[in-house]
Amino acid sequence: MPSLSAFTVAPTLETPRLILRAYKPSDLDRVAAMWAEPAVLRYLRKSPIPREDVWVRLLRYAGHWLWMGFGFWTVTDKADGRFLGEVGIQNFERDIEPEFSGRPELGYAFIGAAHGKGYATEAAKAALGWFDNHIDLPYTNCITSPDNIHSQRVALKCGYEYVRQSIHLGAPVAIFRRPRVLPSSP
Repeated sequence: MPSLSAFTVAPTLETPRLILRAYKPSDLDRVAAMWAEPAVLRYLRKSPIPREDVWVRLLRYAGHWLWMGFGFWTVTDKADGRFLGEVGIQNFERDIEPEFSGRPELGYAFIGAAHGKGYATEAAKAALGWFDNHIDLPYTNCITSPDNIHSQRVALKCGYEYVRQSIHLGAPVAIFRRPRVLPSSP
């Protein structure tokens, strides 16, 4: 686990098309709407995530920054400020083989209208670039449904390699791993 970082709130990151920023309580309704979309839930679950569970998710994201020095960002369109989704690095201490304890993992979810436009890859690369520059850990993991080829493509474009299939909470998952990319010297 990294030592406590100076980052207790997500820094704002910008890409050519996106702004990644810290969550605010006012984001709850937009995030809850995303976690109710069938296109978002397709490979995860059959029913929407209840609003109160989304609230706990936002609190968990804030706690990641406070305790771990890294976490999740909300992703908005730079041109119009529209909410598109979320991306970040998390440590959920998952009970999974191979061992995930203390190993951060990339995660991302985007509204259905944002699918297929490259936003997830753009946001994930920005989050990973920040992580590699600030957190000294040798690698990150990423898990997806074995059926979610779109999510797997994002992971592969970000430098992840397939490790193996496993089971998490009774469901099969595909596990990917990416070594840290050290920042270039000037």
